[in-house]
Amino acid sequence: MMVEARDKLAEKIAGEIALSEDPGATLRKWRTDFEIAQNDLAAELDVSVSVISDYETGRRENPGSGTIRRTVNALLDIDEYRGGAHIRQHTRALSAGVDSGIILDLHEYRANVSLEQCYENIEATELATGDRTTVAGHTVVDSVEAIRHLSSSEFYNLYGQSTNRALVFTNNTSGKGALIALRVINPTPNAVVLHGITEDELWEFAPELARVENISLAVTTIDIDLLLERLREAP
Repeated sequence: MMVEARDKLAEKIAGEIALSEDPGATLRKWRTDFEIAQNDLAAELDVSVSVISDYETGRRENPGSGTIRRTVNALLDIDEYRGGAHIRQHTRALSAGVDSGIILDLHEYRANVSLEQCYENIEATELATGDRTTVAGHTVVDSVEAIRHLSSSEFYNLYGQSTNRALVFTNNTSGKGALIALRVINPTPNAVVLHGITEDELWEFAPELARVENISLAVTTIDIDLLLERLREAP
């Protein structure tokens, strides 16, 4: 089963790189998501670090299918050497039938992080406070696509290993849909962060619903790429 899951994940990553308008940037996204340094990937592929750098920055011609396949397998091999944590995270999303258009990032931390620190990292403002004060991971999803396509059980599967995490919704206009969707999910995540809206733009009943569900609620307008980078820097 693990081999089958790995093969499906490899196919997904390779396809995303091959079909990307910027294959180098997509390759870099997956390498950094797997927390693999350029020199470690280069050593696994038996190439120089400059080769990896050139592909990622576009200085070298876009990699062919053979190079993409070898690179993806190298990323997965390295992760397996290290215990396979990232493979497990991403195969959970695949097993839930969720495509990459819905999940923007999913990550487990090595240690609990206080919500206060998490919010500071992503320049978020807390508008409702729950009883739970830490998170041990995050899931970032496109709110419109998630609400349109996911059942409550599939939503829950996105949490990963634990509900002790921040569920970050992007593509918000008011946060209304995301908060209503959470009413049918049990148990709920420790925290919900609505990205792309200000406190003034937030649906007026959102903080009240969050308090009823005992969820910490925050909003942030930080750039999406910076948001993902800051979240991934958690220990």
